[in-house]
Amino acid sequence: MIEVGLPFSDPMADGPTVALAGERALAAGTSTRDALKMVAEFRQTDTQTPIILMGYLNPVEIIGYDNFVALCEQSGVDGLLMVDLPPAEAGSFTQHLTDHSMNEIFLLSPTTLPERREQVLTHCGGYIYYVSLKGVTGSATLDTDDVATQVQAIKAETDLPVCVGFGIRDGASAKAIGTHADGVIVGSALVQNFADIDANDAAAVANAQQNIMAKMDELREALDSLSA
Repeated sequence: MIEVGLPFSDPMADGPTVALAGERALAAGTSTRDALKMVAEFRQTDTQTPIILMGYLNPVEIIGYDNFVALCEQSGVDGLLMVDLPPAEAGSFTQHLTDHSMNEIFLLSPTTLPERREQVLTHCGGYIYYVSLKGVTGSATLDTDDVATQVQAIKAETDLPVCVGFGIRDGASAKAIGTHADGVIVGSALVQNFADIDANDAAAVANAQQNIMAKMDELREALDSLSA
């Protein structure tokens, strides 16, 4: 599964690494429509890998729910996670996604109140995104025992896969979380490879890409060892 972050000027859930990546994208003129074009290009050679868009509601409202969801469907998007759209307020947006057979993913966290938790478990599609800690993306403190307890409790209430994100940055942390979760979500540890490089420097870009692939191999090897 690939999660594509939509650049936004005020990404409340993102730590410095992802927030700065969004700023670089916006400074380069990248728009929500550009991100969807990238997805469409990817779909020309890969029709199997699930693609999830993660972003914020303001750019979506500018395009309009119906137009945005239609563009997502045309591009080959499988699901959406709007960080600042809680299930209690997502009725119209949810209906548009349902009409286009797309999944709507919601977040659960250590501080989610029981009422919100019930709404998420009722309306979420595709998978549950469990936020492993109190903080933003890229945070370092990860309590594996607490995550295990929370994931077990969530699985007792839903048949959906439970994927865990925030704070997972290497093979060791991926393996520790993967022991309990159905999937791990890694963003900042990959995105940071593009920080402070010149996008016009082909050698620097190639090196960043190699570092990302090496990190992916590390994560994959760690997770595969769980079923060995």
